[in-house]
Amino acid sequence: MRAVDLARIQFAVTTLFHFFFVPITIGLVWLTAIMQTAWRHTANDDWLRLTRFFGKLLLINVAIGVATGLVQEFQFGMNWSTYSRFVGDVFGAPLAIEGLAAFFIESTFLGIWIFGWNRLNPRVHLAAIYLAAVGATLSAVFIIAANSWMQHPVGYAINATTGRAQLTSIGAVLTNPIFLWAITHTLLASFVAGSAILLSVSCWQLRQGRSADAFRRSATLALVVLFPATGLALMTGARLAVTVTQLQPMKTAAMESLWNSEGPASFSLVQFGGMSVDDQIPWFDIEIPHLLSILATNSWDGEVQGINPTQAAEVQQYGEGNYIPTVAFSYWGLRLMVYTGTLVLLIAGTGLFLVWRRKLATSRWFHRVAIWTVLAPFVMNFGGWVMTETGRQPWIVWGLQQTSDANSPSVSAVQVGFTLGGFVLLYGVLGVIDGWLMIRAGRRDLDPVPPEWELDHHDGDHDSPTKIPALSY
Repeated sequence: MRAVDLARIQFAVTTLFHFFFVPITIGLVWLTAIMQTAWRHTANDDWLRLTRFFGKLLLINVAIGVATGLVQEFQFGMNWSTYSRFVGDVFGAPLAIEGLAAFFIESTFLGIWIFGWNRLNPRVHLAAIYLAAVGATLSAVFIIAANSWMQHPVGYAINATTGRAQLTSIGAVLTNPIFLWAITHTLLASFVAGSAILLSVSCWQLRQGRSADAFRRSATLALVVLFPATGLALMTGARLAVTVTQLQPMKTAAMESLWNSEGPASFSLVQFGGMSVDDQIPWFDIEIPHLLSILATNSWDGEVQGINPTQAAEVQQYGEGNYIPTVAFSYWGLRLMVYTGTLVLLIAGTGLFLVWRRKLATSRWFHRVAIWTVLAPFVMNFGGWVMTETGRQPWIVWGLQQTSDANSPSVSAVQVGFTLGGFVLLYGVLGVIDGWLMIRAGRRDLDPVPPEWELDHHDGDHDSPTKIPALSY
């Protein structure tokens, strides 16, 4: 394989592995803040115990996520130096803000929250976890802004002397239509991920009969967040599809394996065959009439441009070449994300029904199902990123630079292959360690609240910095 092919695989491995942790971190940090707020306002010790319990899961996730994120960013200078040289003046701005501001806020206030339990005024301590949540959210904002610029470059100009892209408007980058819908979709997916972890762990504990009242509360909170977040994530994903259809018609056509333009266009529920230039007619296909027109154009009978006419148009615009991505990756990536999200929506709706019937804590069949919901965010995020990134090919920056022209010319295929093998091995070990630590922490019982603290707490003094228990992490 060529060096550029191996570099793409390496970046895909590190990005997908890293992004397994990002949405969980964002979702869990906000949910932990909500649980600590509930404890502050209800004086119920269960919420404190839940805050500390799920705070441990949050910290394990953050530790692994930070390490993998650092490795990912170094690849821009090592494997993709031509790309970095061409668009670094634009792409580097949101990355710099993320690293120097957003991540700094997140890590600083998370550290204050960890070590401030028996030292800070409770109001200040509560503010620390919210500021950490804001920092984690801002990190996602600037990362998605950079990625969205690669999907639809705006706010730049090509320097006539250097031939490099230069940033002319950070406002344009932060109001990029793809960015606005993509960040909304990503943050909602983060709440899905965090609440799925919360629900899964809580239901496992309920099956064991441990701290039933406390874990019933956390399971209920998870469901209250999970159901609307999943529904809104599906809706914003559909709205993002309209924007993608307007700005990246080839990606939409590839996601549907639509070779010729149709109007009205049907949505393919499942299809086999028909996913290559030499095989454009599926031998099995189940379709819903008009649905693709609705999703892609917001109209009942809107026309959706196919792969073949889009290829012809891009040849005319950009010159000779193959502008068709790997259709199967785009097609199945979308369905993996959407179908898993729909399943999660049904599970969350069922759970809310059980909450309404006051049977959540005793419904063992639901606990068994909900425990496996923990896998859903990983499947959804994997499918979503595969669809998004493979559907952009052959462009690394849409319409400006192709992936085949963006790698480092001085890095050989042997060198990239060697480091790729090392990353696969290292990330495999990290994944096992992270899974073991998360499962181990999630299966522990809640820590007790010291009796002397309970007396002080029920005396009504919430503001003394000496009243907060120093439960060890």
